[in-house]
Amino acid sequence: MEPIRCNWCLGSPEYIDYHDTEWGIPVYDDVSLFECIVLESAQAGLSWITILRKREGYRALFHHFDPEKVANMTGADVERLLLDQRIVRHRAKIEATISNAKAFLNIADEFGSFSQYYWGFSDHKVMDNRFDSLAEVPAVTELSKRLAKDLKKRGFKFLGPTTCYAFMQATGMVNDHIADCVTRTSSSMPTPSRQET
Repeated sequence: MEPIRCNWCLGSPEYIDYHDTEWGIPVYDDVSLFECIVLESAQAGLSWITILRKREGYRALFHHFDPEKVANMTGADVERLLLDQRIVRHRAKIEATISNAKAFLNIADEFGSFSQYYWGFSDHKVMDNRFDSLAEVPAVTELSKRLAKDLKKRGFKFLGPTTCYAFMQATGMVNDHIADCVTRTSSSMPTPSRQET
């Protein structure tokens, strides 16, 4: 019998692999968190599968998601990227990725790491929702509104409350796998733990 999964991922092998191996697993590494910010902000208004299929393009063109290297990209880089089909060719999103990298580094300097800042919003805990169906999962929460408001104040773009909640789901701050999803019933699902960066 086919294992039960969150039904949003059933449309393609890429979705299933992402769901089974990444989505909802806590992320504490700054480079990985920056990768999620880049991809989630690029996704705004598009389907997530579009971004997953362009992920390697983003990785190659944005210096393997090294925020320091991305922060040093120039207007000439923007013009070059606008011609590259491996990513979403949207000027404002490309420019936002570079400015978001600068804001990301400012937060890391202030808090010791972006991870410390980010996980502080949940008191360094995973929120385990255990919804029975996708219909119960919210698109926005009070916490995602608070995170989005603070990120905007710090200069981030394309990270509104809905995108921030998707970011929280993707990085495991909230576990929104439905209650009978295989990732919850599998012994391979990692146990969340706080990690310092």
